[in-house]
Amino acid sequence: MARIAGVNIPTNKRVEISLRYIYGIGPKNAKDICERLGIAAERRVNQLTDDEILKIRELIDHDFRVEGDLRREVAMNIKRLMDMACYRGLRHRRGLPVRGQRTHTNARTRKGKAVAVAGKKKVTK
Repeated sequence: MARIAGVNIPTNKRVEISLRYIYGIGPKNAKDICERLGIAAERRVNQLTDDEILKIRELIDHDFRVEGDLRREVAMNIKRLMDMACYRGLRHRRGLPVRGQRTHTNARTRKGKAVAVAGKKKVTK
């Protein structure tokens, strides 16, 4: 099993698909990596030589921000917004949708499970 950027990528899949298992590398970046190193799109990870895996590892380390560094950067960006107390930061803090979605209905993923509101009790005279 090939280990790149601290992630064990699957060996029986195509290289382009396997690289997507690394946080921060999507379809476009995976395709660019394969083109820059001259790796054919249909090749599988288990068909790569140790030298090719080393080249992929060095290219990702040099040109891309992935895994821990990227996660840390995203977390710091969110923390900065919350510290500034801007609108987006307040939405993050309250666990509500950040990008303008409606919350009257929907937004259950961000808001959590719906809580029933207890109705008023009738007062008898």
